[in-house]
Amino acid sequence: MPLMLHAWLEALPLLLGAAVVTWLASVALRNVTIVDTLWPLLFVLAAFSYASTADAAFAGRAAVVLTLVTLWGLRLALYLGVRNFGHAEDRRYAAIRQRNEPGFTWKSVYLVFALQAGLAWIISLPLLGAIVAGPRPLSWLDGLGALLWLTGWLFETVGDWQLRRFKADPANAGRVMDRGLWRYTRHPNYFGDFCVWWGFYLLAVAAGAWWAIAGPALMSFLLLRVSGVSLLEQDIGARRPGYAEYVRRTNAFFPGRTRT
Repeated sequence: MPLMLHAWLEALPLLLGAAVVTWLASVALRNVTIVDTLWPLLFVLAAFSYASTADAAFAGRAAVVLTLVTLWGLRLALYLGVRNFGHAEDRRYAAIRQRNEPGFTWKSVYLVFALQAGLAWIISLPLLGAIVAGPRPLSWLDGLGALLWLTGWLFETVGDWQLRRFKADPANAGRVMDRGLWRYTRHPNYFGDFCVWWGFYLLAVAAGAWWAIAGPALMSFLLLRVSGVSLLEQDIGARRPGYAEYVRRTNAFFPGRTRT
């Protein structure tokens, strides 16, 4: 336990440092949306920090976790970076900016960047547990965790790809995406993120770190009640006339059969 606490505490200044560097970039761009690209990379940074502290980078489970979190983090960061490049500040951050002027440039250090670093630090607990907890041999629980991770990663990746293709077609302007995975859940990418982090938690449990449950629990709360489904659907019905009908026939989060 002292080693894990040491590894966890050592990661925090690294995450905060990355947040500050990204904040400086946002000041130059006058656009804090760049924090979305930073978000998944914070977990990659945390995982490698834990591995270096524990000298466990190439030990069985640690190697699996480092591979999975890197695949997830780099894929999501690249997708968000490309999606947001050259666009105006996301309406979520524009609203935060408007509420906190004057002085938002300085306030965004803690309102946006340090906050996300702190949340990532807590959510990364399953990575800490799986990498540092101990040299238990790989088991069926690791396989189940990896399978759940893969399910989530595919939901995120395929859902993002399908949405990008849909938006790229001018004929779909103003229409609601209700095809592919989006036919079964209104938020396949958020559901995918949910599965990814509960998959990491199963890997942590396989290492004996049942206490890491705070990580996926916080991520689930954010996805369902804070910055995910709830925030996105606050005003989307007003912006997309067909969305109310989409809500009526499609599950919000967990995939299910389309209602007629």
